[in-house]
Parts: sequence; structure tokens; C-alpha cells
Amino acid sequence: MVLRGYVPTSEETLQTLAALRLQSLNSDFSTHVPFPRLEELFPPHVLHARLPPPRRRPPTKCRGARLRAGLLAGGLWGQALAKQRAERDQRLRGRLREEGASTMAAIVEKWKLLQGMGRPEAMAAYVALVREWPGFGSTLFDVDLRAVRPWWGGGGGQPWQRAALTPLSLQSPVGAGPQRLWLGIGAKAVSLYKPGEPEPLDSFCYGRISSFGASDSSTFRLSVEDRDLLFETSQVDEIAQLLNTYLASAGTRRPPLPQEPATSPPASDPATLPQELCPAAGPWQHRPPVGSFHS
Repeated sequence: MVLRGYVPTSEETLQTLAALRLQSLNSDFSTHVPFPRLEELFPPHVLHARLPPPRRRPPTKCRGARLRAGLLAGGLWGQALAKQRAERDQRLRGRLREEGASTMAAIVEKWKLLQGMGRPEAMAAYVALVREWPGFGSTLFDVDLRAVRPWWGGGGGQPWQRAALTPLSLQSPVGAGPQRLWLGIGAKAVSLYKPGEPEPLDSFCYGRISSFGASDSSTFRLSVEDRDLLFETSQVDEIAQLLNTYLASAGTRRPPLPQEPATSPPASDPATLPQELCPAAGPWQHRPPVGSFHS
């Protein structure tokens, strides 16, 4: 989860997590113990994010200019461009090695501070740091939010609208057009995150979910109160199975309804789960990592 980039936190904390992993694997620092590769300790995408983005040449509008560019690309000019790309790739690889060496050195320095910490203690400290993220324990899926529409019980022929036209809520609009999001499925709620952001865009406890299912092999529909959310994902079956599991578990935790006299009004729909299963989450108050975990 950490190495795949599914724990949004600072680089300092990621380095501390890597040092704790080394302590749990190898005990105290020593130059004689085997070192795992950096990608086994630290999220690779963080290093790649430090590299400058590739330059994009503006497209040539004139057909004649495009034709001349195509002819030149097959000759000496094309060879020169290929050489420039190879040199640039070599510089980027060198920059990536430098960033990796710098990061590994920082991790080792933090590892040295953990001298004397036992393996169980290092593992407990690792989990404690990760648990500071409110989404800890949820299973995250990469999805594309394609459309949102009002829900009228069965579709009712209502047209799908772009997500920007029908935000998830006034407090947390999703934005314009299809968006790559994290769909977090936990024991108490379903949440939507922008990748890398610690706070969810929106969260729905299971009592607010009306229905869900697969529209096709790559499209998942989630009905939340008065709206339908349409996602594109390659993990439709996994999402549906996990939601079924949590919904069944949440149903067993429902408190029993009190006995009412026959003259009382009918009880609420038993399919509606109690709202306390979805407590309001406060902002993530992340504590800065400490250099040493000695008591």
C-alpha cells in the first residue's frame, strides 16, 4: 500500500517508514547486512515526480509543414532528433540515480537512529504511522468518474451528465470532465479521494447507498441517495464483492429495533442502516515524524 503510493503523506514520513522497515528486517544498522533495493523501501513515483516533465513540441498546423517535417524525420534531421532524445534520457536516468542515492542516504541516517529497537516495536511504529491516515484499512481502487445523474429509483431515462454539471455535494465538487480518483471501500463507509490527497472528496456510509452493480464489464454504478455515480474500472467484480461483504457485515451490527405496540406507526425500513455507522470524520491532524522511537 505504501510502495504503491496509496498512503498520501510527506517524503519525510515515507523515509521514516522505510527506516522502520529496514529495522524490522535487519535489526540495527550494519554495513554487513544486505540492503533491499530502494523500490522495495520507498515509492518509486515520488522519485520520478522530482524529474522535469518532458517538453512537448506544439503540433504543426500547416499540412505542407507537416509533410516537410515527415520527410526530414526520415533523414539527417530524424537522426539528430533521435540523438537528442537519447542524450536527454541518459541525463534523466543520471538524475534519477542521484535522487535515489540521496533518498537512500536519508533513509539510512534515520535507520541509524533506531538502534536498539526490536523487530516487534519497529513493526508497531510502522503501523502506527500509517494508521494516522483516515483512509487506513480501506481497500483503494483506481477508478475514472465519468458521469453523475439524478437518481429516480430506476434510471427513468434521465440522461447521464458530465461530473462537473452535478457535483457530488456543494461542499466537495468533483470538478470538470472524467477524473481519475481513488475509490476507498472500508468497513463503515465508501470514500472518494483525489490521488495523493489525504482528505476524501466525499464519503458515503452504507446507509446512504441505495444500490450498486456492474453496467458492463468495465463500468460500475453506485447509487447514493438522490444520485447515480458512474465509474470506469477494470476491477468491477472486486469492488462489487467487497461492497457485498461490508454491507452484510454492517447489517449484522445493526442494533435490534425496539418492540412497538400494534397502534404505533410502522418502523423504518429495515434495509436502511443506522447513520452512526458513518461518523463524521474530522480533518487529518498528521503528527510530524520523530527521529527516534526510543521511549
